[in-house]
Amino acid sequence: MINKSVGFIGSGRVTRILLGGWKRAGKLPQRIVVSDPNIDVLHTLKQQFPEITMTPNDNAQPAACDLVFAALHPPVLKDALAPLAGALKPEAIVISLTPKIPIAALTTILGGFQRIVRMNPNAPSIVNKGFNPVIFSPAIPAAEKAELLEFFEILGQCPEIQEEQLEAYAMITAMGPTYLWFQLYELLELAQSFGLSAQDAQTGIAAMVNGAVAAMFEAGLTPAQVMDLIPVKPLGEDETTIKDMYQTKLNALFKKLKS
Repeated sequence: MINKSVGFIGSGRVTRILLGGWKRAGKLPQRIVVSDPNIDVLHTLKQQFPEITMTPNDNAQPAACDLVFAALHPPVLKDALAPLAGALKPEAIVISLTPKIPIAALTTILGGFQRIVRMNPNAPSIVNKGFNPVIFSPAIPAAEKAELLEFFEILGQCPEIQEEQLEAYAMITAMGPTYLWFQLYELLELAQSFGLSAQDAQTGIAAMVNGAVAAMFEAGLTPAQVMDLIPVKPLGEDETTIKDMYQTKLNALFKKLKS
């Protein structure tokens, strides 16, 4: 796949994440074409990835590549893709990185084009530790699917899922790091204020997070039993408030994604 041309329509965060993961693994495609209406965002991406070809305000050039990634938000995807149906090569594959819009709707937007994949990437892909669920159109033959999976798995795990599950994964695995990162960075600062070196703090926090998850899923204990393993709970009185925030905000956003 690294010998194929790759186009990105949109040069924002998700494009930077995917390119970063492939570059870190030494698997950056040989030809990468990126379009965006925001020239400043394009130049920022070009500074990080000098290999890319920029096409400001010209989506037709990335659409003419072998693999065409639609790295766009749902509200703008239809207007951006609809004019490109004629620019797509018959053997191209369109990979949508957008929630909400299913393959059937994408096919309609693209004038009947059926060689479509949907992927829900998450940020740890930038260090090849991603969890990126994927859905393939029936129009993608098995051999090409295997090639694509090999290319995607450079970024991390890439399970094939049912299309109706994608928005749930968007909430839990794609957005999930945002629920935790600010807390972990706060612990990192506190650890150093308590006298640990930056390296010792990083090592300890990484081991703690990995071990905590292993205890959840590998100890054979109920959730109550796992949480009872540690008697001192400095944030115990705030747990109900935090859980209420999860329920309120995440349920509301999930309903919006599914509407």
